[in-house]
Amino acid sequence: MAKKVGIAVGIAIAAVAISMTYGAIANPGGIEEKPTGEVWKFRFSGPEWEDKGGFRGGMGILEKGYYEIRFVPMGDSPSKIIMDIEKTDYDSPGKTDFGAEREFFLDRDLVDTGISKYYTWEYNGEENFSVKETGDFEIYIGREGNLKGSVTISVYKVDRSI
Repeated sequence: MAKKVGIAVGIAIAAVAISMTYGAIANPGGIEEKPTGEVWKFRFSGPEWEDKGGFRGGMGILEKGYYEIRFVPMGDSPSKIIMDIEKTDYDSPGKTDFGAEREFFLDRDLVDTGISKYYTWEYNGEENFSVKETGDFEIYIGREGNLKGSVTISVYKVDRSI
């Protein structure tokens, strides 16, 4: 009887060891991080933003290269977004030596599948810009129309020329 219990325990230990080995091979780093290229993100959402038309803040260091602005709009998002991304010039506070002013307009499209109808929303405008020299950047975002609506704005570094 003791021999059968010993065999069962041995099999259980072997199964656990094999399972742990497979898990370590499948995910060797523990928590898996996938590089997304996202370098900055901000969300206008909630009552604290309803009476504020804009936001100004630091983006941190942006490296030389190409970037893309992306949005996650909702049906009640602001109808227009104005963005200005500037490199901070520490030799002359308040002045900049780089600019990427952009205007984006919210468009909605009705999709009719034959079974149902629904709307999709998208901001249209020039979403690409380049950074010619690595530096510390700040961003200004202005909103017009429906300030109660939420929108998420992200900036991604891309590996292609624009």
